[in-house]
Amino acid sequence: MNVFDLDREVVKTYESFSRSFANIRAPDLLAQVSKIYEEGIFWPEPLLGVNPRYLSGPKVTDLVASGDLDPALATIFAKGTPREPIRLYRHQAQAIAKAKTGQSYVVTSGTGSGKSLCFFIPIIDEIVRRRRAGAARGTKAIIIYPMNALANSQLEELQGYIRDCDLPDHLKPTFARFTGQEKDSRRHQIVEENPDIILTNFMMLELLMTRQDDIDQAMMNNAKGLRFLALDELHTYRGRQGADVAMLVRRVRQRLSSGGSLICIGTSATMSSADDDGERNRAVAEVGSRLFGVPVSEHDIINEDFERATNPSRTADGLGSELARFLQQEVPDQLTDDDLFNNPLAVWIETRIGLEEGLKCKRRPPITLTDAAKLLASDTNLDEALCRDRLTRMLAIIGLPECERGGTGERSFLTFKLHRFISGAGTAYATLRPAPNRLVSITGDKYHPDDPDARLFSTYFCRECGQEHHPVTMLPDGAIIPREIDDLPKEAVEDDGTRYGYIVPVIGEGPNFSGDPEDYPEDWLDLASPTPRLKSTYRGKQEGRLLKVGPNGQKDDAGVAAWFFTGAHRFCANCKNILTCSPEFMPLVS
Repeated sequence: MNVFDLDREVVKTYESFSRSFANIRAPDLLAQVSKIYEEGIFWPEPLLGVNPRYLSGPKVTDLVASGDLDPALATIFAKGTPREPIRLYRHQAQAIAKAKTGQSYVVTSGTGSGKSLCFFIPIIDEIVRRRRAGAARGTKAIIIYPMNALANSQLEELQGYIRDCDLPDHLKPTFARFTGQEKDSRRHQIVEENPDIILTNFMMLELLMTRQDDIDQAMMNNAKGLRFLALDELHTYRGRQGADVAMLVRRVRQRLSSGGSLICIGTSATMSSADDDGERNRAVAEVGSRLFGVPVSEHDIINEDFERATNPSRTADGLGSELARFLQQEVPDQLTDDDLFNNPLAVWIETRIGLEEGLKCKRRPPITLTDAAKLLASDTNLDEALCRDRLTRMLAIIGLPECERGGTGERSFLTFKLHRFISGAGTAYATLRPAPNRLVSITGDKYHPDDPDARLFSTYFCRECGQEHHPVTMLPDGAIIPREIDDLPKEAVEDDGTRYGYIVPVIGEGPNFSGDPEDYPEDWLDLASPTPRLKSTYRGKQEGRLLKVGPNGQKDDAGVAAWFFTGAHRFCANCKNILTCSPEFMPLVS
């Protein structure tokens, strides 16, 4: 199943789940609610974003040869069978060079760009060099993650690099996760091991800094002389939490670092939406300076750089009839990287959806698949449905590893993301007009935009029969206004005559309720009475009161009939379903 099929299946399943809660009895309301679902308001079309290819940089061996990295790092940062030193992206190499200067910095690059290596490589390089020089053991780096799941993932990544590297034990860097997930025995073990790198979260680091038990104190003593403090997902530290983290960083520097030697590193995929590079870097630098407590200039911001995956001499504007001819045939299942290098549709996808070319390639903002298909149809004068089909097919193919499309490599040609947004269905609101003039809205406005004289009332449906109910407040003059169902109503009448309750409108078939004692739940009836009547508990207190209400909620003899019931919802006037739980909205859904 490709991602487009998966997306449709997710939406279909969620729609079924969402609609299963409300059984709507009134045909006019059901038709309008169904139309709202069909329009996809709760799940607008996803945004399509192509991940451009990051600009390649030197191999780890190149930096070893230049003396920028210790020779051991060519063994550590290697992959494959047999293990081969990895090639870095340009922004990773820039981060390594920046760390060499001792200056704090921030890396902003997209998903899949290897941001973690922007701090792991310089950290491990210094640890190995200290090991060679015979320096005393101790924690030299603390990595802070906003979520434990990220710390767990990074722990696995470190294990993959260090566990299988061919280094003697006295040179192998050590690391440990300390996030609160560890048992007491493991915590004692971590203190004894005195690892070079600690992976944690900011709350745990706060506790380590402030608690006075032996383990916490020993952990902090091990970290005296700290050299690196890295904050992953820097954009999550904002508002009050950002202020807390900024104060924590300052206390860490004061307690664990000496002589201003602490290097703070931040990584984030999103930090500023400014179009201009200089303006964006200045905004990020200001955030970094506030969080780190040391000056971070715009020159200390390391951004992503891109390169073309397709032929850089070709652009969408120069494809001409070749693109149209390709679209008029089925997209092949087997397309190697060499095939895609000059493929007209691959070129179009990269340059129309992925990259905006100029003096520097920039990532284009995501667009919907519909807009992309319209753009392709405009460029080729072909049918939009055909263009949509070819686009989805090609996107699915170029995201596969080459070995799954006729080649031998394990890398995808280009990857893309579908940004799917799904909202809860929320509350339905309806006007008080006779059917079929009654209107439904989900915006919660005071009046319906298509019927400005008609007030909107929140609408809830009986779980059993689907009869609609509106929580309301009745004012002393008999007018009704909407009431939030979460505001549990008072049973007693206010001194000025205000009442709280709900109404059941008599619209269309209306409720099966006439106000006779037999229309109430059987448990409410006084069976000892010779004539049908309610028990004294309910008589004169919970009995329905027939109103005539205008669309604005005022008393109106020409308006809609509605039964008003004082107090919390206790039973459905149509099916007599009795409330057996609390609060009042449990038997009602919207």
